[in-house]
Amino acid sequence: MLDFFTIFSRGGLVLWCFPSTSTLFTSSVNALIRSVLLQERGGGGDAFCHESLALRHRLDNEYELVFVVCYQKVLQLNYVDKFLDDIHREFRDKYKNELTSGQFAAGFDDFQSVYAQVLQASESAARANAKRPKEMRTYVESEKSKKTVSSMIVGAEQPAAASSATKSAPGAKSAKNGASAKAPAKAKPAAPAAESKKPTEAPPAAAGSNGQLDEETRLRNLERLAAKKLGGKASKQPSPTAVPSTGSETGSGKRVKQKTVWAGSKLSRAEMEALDRSDDKPTGPNGASDAGEAAADPALIKQKRDMIGDLKELSVQPVDSADAGDDDSDSDGAADAGNAAPAAGGKSGGGGLFGMFRGLVGSKTLNREDLAPVLDKMRDHLVAKNVAAEIAGKLCDSVAARLEGRTVGAFSTVASTVRSAMTDACLQILSPRRRVDILRDALDAKARGRPYSIVMCGVNGVGKSTNLAKIAFWLIANGCRVLIAACDTFRSGAVEQLRTHVRRLAAAYPPESDGSSYVELYEKGYGKDPAGVAMEALRYASTKRFNVCLIDTAGRMQDNEPLMRALAKLVSVNEPDLVLFVGEALVGNEAVDQLVKFNQSLADMSQSEQPHTIDGIVLTKFDTVDDQVGAAISMTYITGQPIVFVGTGQTYTDLKALSASAVVNTLLR
Repeated sequence: MLDFFTIFSRGGLVLWCFPSTSTLFTSSVNALIRSVLLQERGGGGDAFCHESLALRHRLDNEYELVFVVCYQKVLQLNYVDKFLDDIHREFRDKYKNELTSGQFAAGFDDFQSVYAQVLQASESAARANAKRPKEMRTYVESEKSKKTVSSMIVGAEQPAAASSATKSAPGAKSAKNGASAKAPAKAKPAAPAAESKKPTEAPPAAAGSNGQLDEETRLRNLERLAAKKLGGKASKQPSPTAVPSTGSETGSGKRVKQKTVWAGSKLSRAEMEALDRSDDKPTGPNGASDAGEAAADPALIKQKRDMIGDLKELSVQPVDSADAGDDDSDSDGAADAGNAAPAAGGKSGGGGLFGMFRGLVGSKTLNREDLAPVLDKMRDHLVAKNVAAEIAGKLCDSVAARLEGRTVGAFSTVASTVRSAMTDACLQILSPRRRVDILRDALDAKARGRPYSIVMCGVNGVGKSTNLAKIAFWLIANGCRVLIAACDTFRSGAVEQLRTHVRRLAAAYPPESDGSSYVELYEKGYGKDPAGVAMEALRYASTKRFNVCLIDTAGRMQDNEPLMRALAKLVSVNEPDLVLFVGEALVGNEAVDQLVKFNQSLADMSQSEQPHTIDGIVLTKFDTVDDQVGAAISMTYITGQPIVFVGTGQTYTDLKALSASAVVNTLLR
């Protein structure tokens, strides 16, 4: 029933496999390594599917081994997990000396018989369990047995409290009726309106020993409420000394008559100037046009020089020495503190994030019970830093799978070990599997005589058009001619927004001597097919020899099927070089739903046999989240694609490249 089984080390050395000469499963195992082991996705225990195969694995952290089994994914094999546990134990027990000494030259050829026995035993046990009738759960396995005595006592107190409140209700009702009968007789005459708006507030009544008001205090409160109601009714009557509330009334109470403006009447000079929208009219605040203002802005000229070359990375905030020593000062040595330096720091009421877990574990093997309290604390910390709850749980499960069975040194704590492993896991996630170099790819496309095309997509209001203008500013600063395609034919004002950006960019980068401009806008107005507009824009960019074509799309929610189908059509018809998802750093759990559904829609609704999904991420509004940078981890973990750009402000130069060390340092602070 099993197609393939192999045992290999973390370094890539294959120790044993069955069948020994088959190479049909090499690509599937490599896909498992790239997508699961290297991306910290191995903690869930679910099968990894590649083409028509399903793969499951087990990790041996003591000897750095990986056990992988492969079978057809259409089969439901219930014994695979038990088989992996058994074969793992048998291999360790049989070759413990060789694994400890690292002597693999002798080979493991005699493991064939053990493999056959374990597989046969697992299959026999699975068949026996299938024939056995389903047993009822015992009381210990039921949910009722998990209820504690204290929870049942609390549940019993609530009906008692409700019954006591019901018994005291008739007395309270009679007291209320009596108070309401006495209230009109004791109420004072209505005060003037100016005084009735500010009734005298009595100090709060003291409660009795049992937390309830006594009878005398309740009567006084009811009398005060009745007086307030009578005063409110009196205040609604018109006062002879009332001051006019609007500017159209005079002190004598007469309303000033407004001038009647008839439709079609002659306009005054001031009204005509207010309605003038001609192009040659100065519209700037100082009487200059937008283009002139942009050209005369010295800050924009300086920004041109700052954007030449690769983008600057996010700066790493320094960690105070006092903060860095909170977690490890009592137990960790200098070597362990150096390994965990990127993740050190953080203040909390308990003397650091892991201040409560400072007990030495000595030279012992870690198990789930040792890791559980620290990982629970870590999971809460990641969720507080805006990591999606589902992603935080999977990360902690992956770290637990990596650390379980590992032997730690005598001067290491559970907290420092977990933190170091989490740091490595986050750095591995944020490190891209492939590097997106837009400048290099644009030059390569220029050599081929075609423009390099980029599609920007995302939900509403995340800053697609703004960051598209930032990317255009950076590309122009590096010598690229950019065409911006206005394919957002749905939102009102989208074309005008891009036209404003193009006007400012054209003012900062005036045309060359031959008249060729560095940036242009290609738009066909509203209501057109976005895929058709993008196709015409790419044809225009190729004719006019533009190096890069930036395609702006309409914002759409991930559940809007018509708009998602239109986006899939645009991508499949025009085949862009890069599809960037624009997401804001403020998003939390919603990032999972957005990216999963965008990727799924591009794959399912595409007309191509090989659909083009998301290639990278643009993370916007990063300057508004302070230290809650978890959205970077969530988005990268879901797609496995790199964060290409990070928006950090509102100017054209507020565009950075992601620094994995900076994000991890802030995340685990």
